[in-house]
Amino acid sequence: MTVLDNVKAGLHNHYPYSTVEGILRLPRFREQEKRMDAKAMELLEVFELEDSASVLAANLPYGKQRKLEIARALATEPKLLLLDEPAAGMNPNETAELMNTIRFVREKFDMTILLIEHDMKLVSGICERLTVLNFGQVLTEGETGEVLNDPQVITAYLGE
Repeated sequence: MTVLDNVKAGLHNHYPYSTVEGILRLPRFREQEKRMDAKAMELLEVFELEDSASVLAANLPYGKQRKLEIARALATEPKLLLLDEPAAGMNPNETAELMNTIRFVREKFDMTILLIEHDMKLVSGICERLTVLNFGQVLTEGETGEVLNDPQVITAYLGE
């Protein structure tokens, strides 16, 4: 799918039309598609992906693919955004860009973000509060700085 179609996939629940209207491409279908195109382009502009709208998503660089994934998720209008290991496989420059993107999303969309991540540089750069799990049990929780300096956390993640 193209970059634009990826974001539109997240919008379909908010712009309903019937199956018959879609198959026959009736006026309501065309009107809703036009609205979805406009909304999807707005989201792509926010993430500086508008120039890639017609590009196949698989052909985007890895960092831009992550931005597209976030844009698609935001198209569903969530109240909470869950990001599971978003920096996995990224180089330091891509991780820094991702950190800025997550901060931007949190502020612009006034959204709570639940982040599951092992990259402590990313975590410390964007999180206000942390809960650290060790083998599925809460080890500690609190302000980011305090948690990252907790001896139990250091021992659990870095060894003794």
